[in-house]
Order: sequence, then structure tokens, then C-alpha cells
Amino acid sequence: MYVFGSDAKASPIKKSRAEYWAPCSLVNAQAWTVMSSIKTRSLKQRPGLRGWGTNLTTGTPGYLIIHASYNVVTRPQTVHDIQSAHQGKDNMPPSWPPSGANELGIATLSLGNWREHRLAPRLEAAAKDGYKWIDLFDECWAAYLEEHGLPGHQLWEPSPENLAVAHKLGNLVKSLGMRIACTQPLRTIEGVKDPVERRANFDLVAKRFPFMRAFDTDLVFMCANIRTDSGVTSDLKTVARDLAELGDMAAEYARADGGPMLRIGYEGLSWAIRNTWSSSWEAVRFANRPNVGLIVDAFNVLAVEFADPYNPDGHGRIFSTLEESIQILTDSMTALATTVPGDRIFFFQCGDAELVNPAKFLPPSDPNTPALLPWSRGHRLYPLEESRGSYMPVEIVGAAVLATGYQGPVSLEVFNASLNKPGNKIPREHSKRGIVGLQKLMKAANSLPPFWKSREDARQAMAQVIERLQSQPRSFEKL
Repeated sequence: MYVFGSDAKASPIKKSRAEYWAPCSLVNAQAWTVMSSIKTRSLKQRPGLRGWGTNLTTGTPGYLIIHASYNVVTRPQTVHDIQSAHQGKDNMPPSWPPSGANELGIATLSLGNWREHRLAPRLEAAAKDGYKWIDLFDECWAAYLEEHGLPGHQLWEPSPENLAVAHKLGNLVKSLGMRIACTQPLRTIEGVKDPVERRANFDLVAKRFPFMRAFDTDLVFMCANIRTDSGVTSDLKTVARDLAELGDMAAEYARADGGPMLRIGYEGLSWAIRNTWSSSWEAVRFANRPNVGLIVDAFNVLAVEFADPYNPDGHGRIFSTLEESIQILTDSMTALATTVPGDRIFFFQCGDAELVNPAKFLPPSDPNTPALLPWSRGHRLYPLEESRGSYMPVEIVGAAVLATGYQGPVSLEVFNASLNKPGNKIPREHSKRGIVGLQKLMKAANSLPPFWKSREDARQAMAQVIERLQSQPRSFEKL
């Protein structure tokens, strides 16, 4: 990895000085990873460089202006040349658009609420529409246990009866031509200070491992902790240590039973302390375990880096102009595409959202309810459902994830009040809407110029997204 220091001092080795892009060693605590480097001859590495980079802590792109001197340097002509030099022959980026097709998946709660809809009909609807992967939510698994006369509140107790039902569910999914991609969500697990509570949390994670074998899946993922009380910390070393230990526990279980490696995924919720892809990736990198990886959720990315449903201006964004909003997001997704290896992303979830009327859609009155939670739980949409009020540039996130070389499922995670309605048609209708949305997303993402390669590509990609968003009707959904 090439890293830049933002406050390095020059250390000249010759009288002549020049400013160039180049790799160097880490020179200060605020690490930056450069998106590019140059081919050099007889390069003397010294702190002090110039170039576009990304802060590893915040994920913020920036232009680093630091000075250095070199013997002989060949300056790149384009950002594409720089990018190629950075990645090297053994780590070339995938072709764009990608030559292969990612399989499609959907969360069980995105097919209908568990209170109104049994799991089997939801799975059958998904299979009929061509999904290949199922994201199993805890609530749906608990309800399935209750359908079989077992207590749902003991969903992770590895009793013979519970495990037998888990095997039955895994076999049902496979008989429909699908697989269970993961179970979720683990919540408020990491960063707990009290050692007794911390151990109890980790034991809850370990209880899932036998069920993962029964479901024939290898991934469980946890959401970044949303607790803000004094009993938890978001300290990087603490969070990374916890992730590492969880990864070690999963690996030890796999070694003991001789089965495939079990994996831990980590997702930054938009209302968590670690609420960005970059802060979650930072913790995953520091954990430094091959079976601990990043979960990218397009909705949560956009809810932090693009959207603001409560903006009184009524456009639903953080920034006042669409152009600035898209620029900021594109810079961030360039950082993701160029710094996160595709095999370190364990799962990609996507969803769009409704443009709501901030005059009517008010923040929650309960101070313990995260401000974004009502919007997230009741107003997500399937990707690019413009006729229903969607307005998020989901294709930018999708393109960035695919550009990493990610080979896993592209899976829907959508919550909406419409999923809570009774009736046999609900799973069928939402399954169909979902597959259409995924197909539209993949087409839109693959059609974007590779904005992570050059400024011209970025300019064209942003113009394409802005044109799409501006061409759709702008009206608040009916509340």
C-alpha cells in the first residue's frame, strides 16, 4: 500500500527539487492512502509528496501537497497511468464493465413482514423471480421456529430440536435453487467495556455457529454499535480487537468441526457511531483477520453521504445543489473503489428511498430513537423506483463496489410500510418489484464511466447520474 503523510517535512537529497506523485513510507499518525503512484527509475523514497489521496480514518479524499526530491522520475500523463502504477501487475483492476454477472439476493424481511407472512411462501416467491441468495433475518428465523412449535425467543439455543428445524430450512432454500447467504443482525456487540458483558456478547455470537452449519452458510454479520452510553467505546483499537477475537472464535470453530471457514461481516449503520463505510473498513483493516470483512449497504452509505430527509429545503439532500452532492459522493466512492479489495467485501446490500416531505415527516420525539430510523424502517424502496418517489444515486455505490472486483451477491435490504400489509400477493408483488429494481441498478451501474480512473471519467459519470435524477418527477410521497 502507498501511504502519504499530510505534515511531512522535506528531506532533500539533491539541490534540485520537484513535486511528483510517488509511493513513500508512513510518516505521521494521520495516514493517507494514495489513489495512485508513478513509475520511477532510481527513486529515492522520502517523506513529502503531492497527489490525490484518501484519509484512512475518515475516508475523505483530499489533495496532498508535500515536497520531496528525487534522482530521476518519470511523471505520469494521466490519472489512469497513475492508477495502473499503483495497482501493479499482480493487482490489476477488473475490466469495466465487469465481465461476469453477480448473482442477486434479497433479505427475508424485504419479501414481507414476518408477522403477516410465513417464510416458505416468501422464499417461493423469491425463487420464482430468479433470486439465488437469501439474507435471513433473525425475526424471520424466530417466526419459522414458532411455526414448528418451538419458542422463537430461544432462536439461537443449539438444541437438537432447533438445529433440526434449521436443517429443514436450509434444505428448503436449496430445494428452491437458492442458498442462505448470511444470518443477521448482530447488534451492540463490539466496544463494550465491562468484561462480563463483553464475554456474554461474544457467547451470543458463538451460539450462531452451529446454526450456520445447519443453514449451510458461512457468514454472520454485525451492525456497528449504536450505543452512546459510557459503557461502550468506539475506540479503534478496542473495536478492532473485538472484531479480531470474533474472527478467531469463528476460525477456531471451523477448525474444530472441519467445515468451511466461518466469516464475520461488519457494517456501518447510518445512525451508529461508526456510520460510514470508511470507518467500518478502518476497523476491519485493523482487525487484520482474513475471515473478518466489510459489509457495504448502499442505503446506509447514501443516508450519511448524500441524503437528509429532514432538510427543510425539501430536496432530501445534505448539500444545497445536486451537483455538489454527487461530487462529494463520487469522491467517496472513488476512495472505496480504489482502496478496498473486492474479496474484503463480504456482502453488498442495496436499497433506494423515498423523498419525503419534511414539513410532515418530522424527526422522532423520543430522544432514544435515532433520527434516521423512521425513514429507514418505513420508507426504503427497491433501486431506481422513480415512479414511487426514489431519488438516491444508488448506481454510484453499486459501480464502486463492483469496481473493487467484488464477486458476491448483490442483495436487497428494503424496509417499507407496504411490507407490513397482509395478503398473499404482498410477497409476490415485492419480490417482482425487487428483481426489476436490481436489474435496473445493475444496468445503470455498469453503464457508468469508470469514475475512479480519471477526472474525465468522473465528470461524465456524474453528468450521467445528474441527468437521470433531474429527469424524474419531483413530488413528495403521500403521508
